[in-house]
Amino acid sequence: MAAFREQATPQVVQRATVVGAGTMGSGIAQVLATAGIDVTLVDTSPPQLGRAEEAIGRSLDRLVRRKTVSAADASGTLERIRFTPVLDASAGADLLVEAVVEDLATKQRVLAAGAGLFPDSALLVSNTSSISITALAGGVGGPERVAGMHFFNPVAVMRLVEVVRGQRTSEATVRSVAALAERLGKVPVVVNDFPGFVANRILLPMLNEACFALMEGVASREAIDQVMKLGMSHPMGPLELADLIGLDVCLHILEVLHRDLGEDKYRPCPLLRRMVAAGLLGRKSGAGFYEYGEVDRPG
Repeated sequence: MAAFREQATPQVVQRATVVGAGTMGSGIAQVLATAGIDVTLVDTSPPQLGRAEEAIGRSLDRLVRRKTVSAADASGTLERIRFTPVLDASAGADLLVEAVVEDLATKQRVLAAGAGLFPDSALLVSNTSSISITALAGGVGGPERVAGMHFFNPVAVMRLVEVVRGQRTSEATVRSVAALAERLGKVPVVVNDFPGFVANRILLPMLNEACFALMEGVASREAIDQVMKLGMSHPMGPLELADLIGLDVCLHILEVLHRDLGEDKYRPCPLLRRMVAAGLLGRKSGAGFYEYGEVDRPG
């Protein structure tokens, strides 16, 4: 690992591997490829890989219609992405982005596998929204090259990337991940490794309180969202936003905050728990606090 620690300038990424072809993974693959990086998108489910390819294609088509990118550039972006169910097919990449389910053991396995396959100089980053980067790096050889790179949905549009520094993350890694975010047209904000980091530690209690207000009959869903949009200049109301994020994701983050910070102000609303148990997860399931008809697969 000495060569990695001694780097004086940020690592320049040329080949990337994204593991997990869900909404976030496919979005991350798209922005990496848009920046001219060759990307291997890995998922053990071939049908999910097919959905990811379709979603990226739809997203690029929208950007072409809006004249944000040219048709030629969109075509080139898609050509730079390879879809495969086998991680070994990406051996030699100099960046691994882990975007799998929010489970510590699963994420550790992905990062450890990447550490064994890729060069010692490769960056190993997680898109986790709440799990400790220090804990994730604990099962990985070379924890100094592990960092958080928390993108926001929709990845192609949202400019923020939280760059999360774990206990053993090197400054070289932090600089390299921040430089990569800037190359992708994002704004990197470096934060330290605390539950929920910054964005979700502040955002999720607000969404949770909106759930409590609805459950207690303080106001209707529309009224709660309208108050926050008109009174606080939020582009979306908290219940609309929770539906976009996914109610299961919101619940998971709140459970992490409640467990790791040990304060009742992070206790998930019972209404949120019931909705997740009922499969009402928001846009991705077709219904949450609002009804969306057919299942939405954002791309």
